[in-house]
Amino acid sequence: MTDDDARRLVRDCLATIAPEASVEVLEALDGDASLRDELDLDSIDVLALAAAIGERLGVDIAEREFPWLATLDGSVALVRSLTSGQ
Repeated sequence: MTDDDARRLVRDCLATIAPEASVEVLEALDGDASLRDELDLDSIDVLALAAAIGERLGVDIAEREFPWLATLDGSVALVRSLTSGQ
């Protein structure tokens, strides 16, 4: 999976978690900006994001990996690491 593919997957999952965030907002997200701040996510939303990404990839995301979900770049890196053997 390329960075672009992983970024698209994360943005698709974010769109389901934060439906009020428009496509333009999601595409304009700065890679290192806090997703909690930018999209007004709470801890339940982060859990939902982990579940959505895990479901799309067919894996379970461990709680110890949740800090990666703090930013778009971190989320992309997590997706890439989870799919590196595929």
